[in-house]
Amino acid sequence: MKLKELCSLISGVIVEGEAYSDTEIECVFASDLMSDVLTIHTDKNLALLTGLTNVQTIRTCEMSDIKVIVFVRGKKATEEMKEMAADNEMTLIETPFSLYRTSGILYQAEVPSVY
Repeated sequence: MKLKELCSLISGVIVEGEAYSDTEIECVFASDLMSDVLTIHTDKNLALLTGLTNVQTIRTCEMSDIKVIVFVRGKKATEEMKEMAADNEMTLIETPFSLYRTSGILYQAEVPSVY
C-alpha cells in the first residue's frame, strides 16, 4: 500500500516527508514502547504506529531503519522532530484516530503486521 493511500484510510496528514508519499508500505508495527521497536528485524518497508511524540522516537526509528512514523491520538510532532526526520529522510504522519482504531483500519485493509 502506498503511503498516500495509508494516509487516506486513517485521515492522516503528512507533516514531514511529503516527497515520499509514493513509498510502498509493506507492513506495520504498533507500539509506544521504544524498547519493543528496537527488537524489530525486517527488511520490509515498515510504518510504526505510536503515540509517543518525542525525539527519542525519531532516534529509535533511525537506529531501526524505520522511515515512516504515524503519530496516533492527535499527537503532534515538534519542529525538532520534523527537522530530525527530514535529516533522516523519514515521513511523519499525524492521525486523530486511536492506536486501536488505526491498527484496525490497516488490518481491514490487509496491511500485514511485522509479527
